[in-house]
Amino acid sequence: RQYFDYESCAYSYLLFDPYTNKSVIIDPVLEQFDRDMGIIKKLDLDLIGILETHVHADHITGAFTIRKNNGTPIYYGSQSGVRGADFILNNGDCIQVGRFEIKTIHTPGHTKGCVSYYTCGMLFTGDTLFIGGTGRTDFQDGDPSTLYDSVTKKLFQYPEDTKVYPAHDYSGAMLTTIGEEKKWNPNVGDSVEKDSFVEAENQKNRPYPKHIDTAVPANMHCGRVPNE
Repeated sequence: RQYFDYESCAYSYLLFDPYTNKSVIIDPVLEQFDRDMGIIKKLDLDLIGILETHVHADHITGAFTIRKNNGTPIYYGSQSGVRGADFILNNGDCIQVGRFEIKTIHTPGHTKGCVSYYTCGMLFTGDTLFIGGTGRTDFQDGDPSTLYDSVTKKLFQYPEDTKVYPAHDYSGAMLTTIGEEKKWNPNVGDSVEKDSFVEAENQKNRPYPKHIDTAVPANMHCGRVPNE
């Protein structure tokens, strides 16, 4: 299930096995804690993991608050640099959720700690690959060359009918496929050379996210805000 936060244009994802009721949530947003936990309770799910794709700069993750209230462990990629995560994921590590498995893919570039997750013909790409775009690379140790490689050498190696679910969309789109992005993505599609992408990224001048000064420090501690 896909859920949206209008303030940050961020998507969160609830994945569950209907046979065992085991579930995980990907990239929860703090302000949506009541919504998310209400859905989990309504569906009678056993939330066994909180999976983060990276340290977000535009909102505070709900991971710490969910763990505090529910005891659910938090997972981050090994290069994220966060403090307080329960499990650190290396490239290729898998998480068992009932009868299905989620694979971790190290996809740095937007930040050096970005990961994507693959399961059951679906990729959850965080801020690495968007619908018709890619994440920015001008803060948090981002690097356009690395991002290009993460998309083209890792994500684009999956079958073309693989569904892609990003962490954000700003125009109302909900999903895409690897085939569509290879053909149409103006940043990293098959017709775009690496040097052209790097040059274009380095020339962009964008304002920082308005919540970066509060979001990043909190998210470096899994979403723990001051005085918690």
